[in-house]
Amino acid sequence: MATINFGGTEEQVVTREEFSLEKAREVLKDETIAVIGYGVQGPGQSLNLKDNGFNVIVGQRKDSKTWDKAIADGWVPGKDLFEIEEALDKGTVIQYLLSDAGQIEVWPTVQKYLKPGKALYFSHGFGITYKERTGIVPPADVDVILIAPKGSGTSLRRMFLEGRGLNSSYAIFQDATGRAFDRVVALGIGVGSGYLFETTFKREVYSDLTGERGTLMGCIQGIFAAQFDVLRANGHSPSEAFNETVEELTQSLMPLIAENGMDWMYANTSTTAQRGALDWWKPFRDATKPVFEKLYKDVKAGKEAQRSIDSNSQADYRAKLNAELKEMRESEMWETGKAVRKLRPENN
Repeated sequence: MATINFGGTEEQVVTREEFSLEKAREVLKDETIAVIGYGVQGPGQSLNLKDNGFNVIVGQRKDSKTWDKAIADGWVPGKDLFEIEEALDKGTVIQYLLSDAGQIEVWPTVQKYLKPGKALYFSHGFGITYKERTGIVPPADVDVILIAPKGSGTSLRRMFLEGRGLNSSYAIFQDATGRAFDRVVALGIGVGSGYLFETTFKREVYSDLTGERGTLMGCIQGIFAAQFDVLRANGHSPSEAFNETVEELTQSLMPLIAENGMDWMYANTSTTAQRGALDWWKPFRDATKPVFEKLYKDVKAGKEAQRSIDSNSQADYRAKLNAELKEMRESEMWETGKAVRKLRPENN
């Protein structure tokens, strides 16, 4: 492990320098990794593991859209693509990558195949952290581990194909075999992580639910909508409002911030932009911090988890979700975005 100074605080991280791909293969050479679920994280993680030389199989419901997607991605029925129960039986490492609602539904089946010495792997701490609500309580004789890539499965796969890695957190909830650390780190390297930083199942789910509802999706959409609406209300065209709100940020500035940091961005803009950004960032922080504090409190209390469970278990959940997504998709801002994206040089 390497000791890295993050903003004055030292943390232990694992990189591919001290835990190589070759070492990861050696650790898992006798394992069969069964990836259960082929939705958000399943494709990226399983394909990366396969391309990295690990023994991987996929478990999915037959005759489903995701079964067909797995076949299209190169998985072969009867060879490395099986129905869920057969994959669970064959796997020594069970990568439980169904949605949170799907994990609750399938858990009674998974339990039957958790023989002593197996490893149960998650990419989200939800099921374990909120076990009183989900009913997911693993037996004491299996390793329970977590690798949580800090991005979508699509990003994980794309960055892998580009020769890059997506940073991931890792956690050990239960070490029944004495091999949990080596197993989890080997899997983290195998799925294509950049570096691995330690967390717990509880901290992972608290930060993840806060991030999804905050700066990663909920907050950023809210801020986009607020600025776009103000510009439109003051006579700016849809194109101008969208470019100033979304396009410049995502296409020009965010790549630079990712590469160099926000401090660099502040130092490399016009003096007018500098002055305005310095004057206004703290009022935005002060306005939103109480919202983040309430959000974190609700996540910690399990309120957000219960809302998700209650919502996802309703018979008309999918119809309601599609209606909400349709409202966003057909908003003026994102209809404008669709037109703007078509006009990008790479699309012409």
